Amino acid sequence: MDYIKLIEAWKLEEKNGFEGWNFSHIAHRMMEEPLPWDYDKIIRHNLNADDRLLDMGTGGGEYLLTLNHPYKNTFVTESYEPNFKLCQSQLTPLGIDVRQVFDDHSLPYEDNLFDLIINRHESFDIKEVYRILKPDGLFITQQVGGLNNKELSKFLIKDFKEAVSSEYTLDHCIKSIQNQGFIILESKEYFPTVKFFDIGALIYFAKIVVWEFPGFSVEKCFEELCQLQSIMNNRGYVETKEHRFMIVSKKLK
Repeated sequence: MDYIKLIEAWKLEEKNGFEGWNFSHIAHRMMEEPLPWDYDKIIRHNLNADDRLLDMGTGGGEYLLTLNHPYKNTFVTESYEPNFKLCQSQLTPLGIDVRQVFDDHSLPYEDNLFDLIINRHESFDIKEVYRILKPDGLFITQQVGGLNNKELSKFLIKDFKEAVSSEYTLDHCIKSIQNQGFIILESKEYFPTVKFFDIGALIYFAKIVVWEFPGFSVEKCFEELCQLQSIMNNRGYVETKEHRFMIVSKKLK
């Protein structure tokens, strides 16, 4: 194994840029097991043209725009500065309301404003969601559970400290949503397998998902990356287990 060439290639991968929430750079170099539900179909089934829609943590608005929802009825939040600027340049000119939000406990909207709030992999305060949602309005979320990539994180990162508790599960989330005054219409949980077909793709991934791989760098984790490269050479891939759950809930009157 030529370690000098490896580290040079890996450091180049580490420097690759990332915009919005678009993993196209490594899409052909990894494979994610499909979830047993279709977030997009769930959203479209529950979305009406005259609904006021809020997409929490929209990223760069990539998914939102595929819905083709009337722009005047479309609102988004985003906290990450580069993504917020991207939303301002691409969504605001369309007439979509874009807000930068740093505090889940204080959303910049009036009470009972939205018919549908969607949230894919974004944190939320269920009290605020309840406040800004109309009676009979729907809150649909797909979340990353607390066991997501946990074993891989522990392997790569020395003295790993979890940013998200392993107890963050479907049952935990359902209880908090129900306690706030929602009824659960649908819910599911799954642990899909993700396979990386080269270590460079894993490096790119780990540098983006910094909360799961805190302090990750090629230099700091070189020994562990070489161990994974050996596994890759023998098996053709390195795999990790993700953790996903989804909830469709309705605000009681």
